[in-house]
Amino acid sequence: QVQLVESGGGLVQPGGSLRLSCAASGSIFGVNVMGWYRQAPGKERELVATITSGGSRNYADSAKGRFTISRDNAMKTMYLQMNSLKPEDTAVYYCNAKVMATGQNYWGQGTQVTVSS
Repeated sequence: QVQLVESGGGLVQPGGSLRLSCAASGSIFGVNVMGWYRQAPGKERELVATITSGGSRNYADSAKGRFTISRDNAMKTMYLQMNSLKPEDTAVYYCNAKVMATGQNYWGQGTQVTVSS
């Protein structure tokens, strides 16, 4: 019903930057919240940042001051600008979209971010 495709991951040195993108397609009209999650090896998936259809943003403490979430007005594309990357940011990053009225969640396939020297 809703398809999400992430892109922009890769290998970056500590202190570097990456910009992740999430392209949404399908029945996206009811999507209220989109966000980025990440999962490191051996760890549970954790929330990184969210943005609502109205533009309200929320960040995990680990992301505050370094990451910026944004989206276009139609919520067709969502971005995560990641600056001052640290090795502990290494994870698979997933795009998420939620329809609040029903609790329906949609996920992308993930994109690998590796921060290493």
